[in-house]
Amino acid sequence: MDDHPDQSDIDPIWTTSRTARQIFALGQVEKDITRLLSLAASSISLLTLPQTDTSDDNLPQGEERSEQFVLEVSEYFERLDAVQVALRSSLAHIRHSRIAPSAINAPPPNFVPPSLGVGLPPETDGTSRVNRGLQEERVERDAWKGVLEALRRVKADQDASQDTEMVEARTSSR
Repeated sequence: MDDHPDQSDIDPIWTTSRTARQIFALGQVEKDITRLLSLAASSISLLTLPQTDTSDDNLPQGEERSEQFVLEVSEYFERLDAVQVALRSSLAHIRHSRIAPSAINAPPPNFVPPSLGVGLPPETDGTSRVNRGLQEERVERDAWKGVLEALRRVKADQDASQDTEMVEARTSSR
């Protein structure tokens, strides 16, 4: 049930400060809320009459249906409790940090958050990539780093083969 990553699986950037750890914890809360919605949907499906099930629902029948419902509802309430604790912890962190309420500004009207959370500020020249979250930016950065490393290896291989050809040309001309 617990799908939170171990400390060794967490990107080191999230362990650099208490604030970073709190932000990471809020990311986990977001995942837990997604799981809560999924559990709620499957629980409601388990409450429907078995006659209304379609063949691709893959829902258990009979007593297994009741047992599955109990398991899913139990996990739902465990996750709901974990979300509540994490949110209270984050609020306590904000209070402890004495962050001025004016520093936590509400988004502008009609604001649509990026798909994966907090993103980079929009560029003023109109070339901003709309709805790109921090995770998407990090994936793109890592991809470009990989491209750069591959190009460096290709360049090094080319330089090495040119050096080899020059040495062979010198030795054959003697």
